[in-house]
Amino acid sequence: MGLDITILLIGLNHKTAPVEIREKLAFKNPSSHPLEKIKKEISSFKEGLFLSTCNRVEFYFILDPDKKNQFLTEFFSFIERESSFKWKDLEPHLYFLENEKAVKHLFEVACGLDSMVIGEPQILGQVKSAYKEALNYRTSGLILNKLLHKCFSVAKKVRTETGIGGGAVSVSYAAYSLAKKILGSLKDKTVLLVGAGEMAELACMHFVSEGVRKVIIANRTLSKAIELAEKFKGEAYSLDELPQALIKADIVISSTGAPNCIITKTMVNSILKPRKYRPLFIIDIAVPRDVEQEVNKLENVFLYDIDDLKSVIEENLKERKKEALRAQVIIETEVFKFQKWLKELDFYPTLRALSEKAEILRQNELSKTLKKLKNLSEEEKKAIEILTKSLVQKLLYYPINFIKKSYHEEGKYAISLVRQIFELDEPFKEISETEIEDLYLKIEEKSQSQENSSKNTDPEGILIQ
Repeated sequence: MGLDITILLIGLNHKTAPVEIREKLAFKNPSSHPLEKIKKEISSFKEGLFLSTCNRVEFYFILDPDKKNQFLTEFFSFIERESSFKWKDLEPHLYFLENEKAVKHLFEVACGLDSMVIGEPQILGQVKSAYKEALNYRTSGLILNKLLHKCFSVAKKVRTETGIGGGAVSVSYAAYSLAKKILGSLKDKTVLLVGAGEMAELACMHFVSEGVRKVIIANRTLSKAIELAEKFKGEAYSLDELPQALIKADIVISSTGAPNCIITKTMVNSILKPRKYRPLFIIDIAVPRDVEQEVNKLENVFLYDIDDLKSVIEENLKERKKEALRAQVIIETEVFKFQKWLKELDFYPTLRALSEKAEILRQNELSKTLKKLKNLSEEEKKAIEILTKSLVQKLLYYPINFIKKSYHEEGKYAISLVRQIFELDEPFKEISETEIEDLYLKIEEKSQSQENSSKNTDPEGILIQ
């Protein structure tokens, strides 16, 4: 990479870690964001982004390469303090990607290629939210800003130019499909959605389209539950009223952001008799999980978590996998463009320094000339100004073109050479007329000497006309 930085991704997802590990690293405590803590406790990184969804936990960092080892030591300690894991137990579930591979992975995530459901659109909104948090905590700078904006444009391009988003496929849809697969017709069923976020709303749309008898929304903030219930002509409850809502439900879809279980074995056991032991299907798509595993042991209660949705999701992937190949071509192209931008970052300061030095010289010489030509009209002065600008631009064309053409082949050699030739790392000093005259006089003398020497060593008269 041209710029002397490392892009480092450390993460785990549904492919590398089960839900019981992912949920302990989800950092769902509303009182403190992991970026806020990392910024206070770790000083060896430049920029940072934290992405947490039901299927993944990922950290993206911009580092100085020579601080990488120090950063990893500090980060490992941070993770051990914030979770119940020892690093040696957690490490087998993690993936570490750097630079181009990290960029490609982020693009794939935003496009839904790395999701449990290929092409699901919800992940892009979650990446955008993660970026907003990075901006909020001032951990995003030049590199992450460019990377994330490029990421969003890539996702839009993939959505527009491929069929990756075709069909109603998402974790919410998978939950709906599982319920339908188990129960058959849903027309006489009551669905309880615990949580009123985007996931709940998407699930609601699927169930309502199937014609369920009733939708119930239970949420910590009652006003949000009421808002969603009105939209789908359902009933709203607060979480304090959850037992009453559970009595009415046939299917429960839970998707809150609560740090601990909100549906316990004790709670469900207490409502079995009022329900007359009707079958209760609970699909927990929250991370951390909303429902205690022990609930599954109760009579006529059937609990499924997000990992159980994998088999349902597989059935919806065949067509999207074909489109994913087209999406990969777009991603590869955009990764190359981003890498090129990174590489070019370090030669723009050289181009700017060269242009600025040439402009100082031009202004100085123009000022001297105009002082001698006192009777010039404004039009004539303007003509000389244009002439000198044009001359400088045409002369600079050659070193600038040399840098651009040579950069990707010669690395930093082209930049180093131009900086030396034009003394761009030296303090600016005015060159006297005497110095210039002496230099050109020596060139003329050397040229004349070589020409005479060439003629004297031409015994056969080949060069003598």
